[in-house]
Amino acid sequence: MDILLWSIAALLVLIGLAGVVLPALPGIPLMFGGFLMMAWLDDFTHIGTITLTVLGGLTVLAWLIDFASGVIGAQRVGASTLALVGAAIGTVLGLFAGLIGLLFAPLAGAAIGEYIARRDALQAARVGVATWLGMLIAAVAKVAIAFMMLGIALAAWLI
Repeated sequence: MDILLWSIAALLVLIGLAGVVLPALPGIPLMFGGFLMMAWLDDFTHIGTITLTVLGGLTVLAWLIDFASGVIGAQRVGASTLALVGAAIGTVLGLFAGLIGLLFAPLAGAAIGEYIARRDALQAARVGVATWLGMLIAAVAKVAIAFMMLGIALAAWLI
């Protein structure tokens, strides 16, 4: 039974790593769940309260970055509410269109939403690009946070 539980914990971390770049999966929270399960299985010997608190804080930080990234990018160029709705719809639809959809559907959704709201093609393009750049910056930050979490957990396990 222990082997099965340890395998599940490791699988949560690995699926979480994949989820950092695949928006359909809650990557960082899955990683935290895997680390929490590992700590519990080890009676919190290696990964203790302080380590879990740090990992939890990084999880919350990643969630905040993910939540705010597209909105902040769009708002910096004066995006309308329809642009934000369009970006959200584009993100969901992009999940079904493969890598190209994941990369460009939010940009297209934001631009279409902005164009519908203001009928200004240049502004719509600006909003689309700003939304996309915000999401790209968030993705890079989440990858960095994921590897920080791995490093912290590994260091806690080895020390």
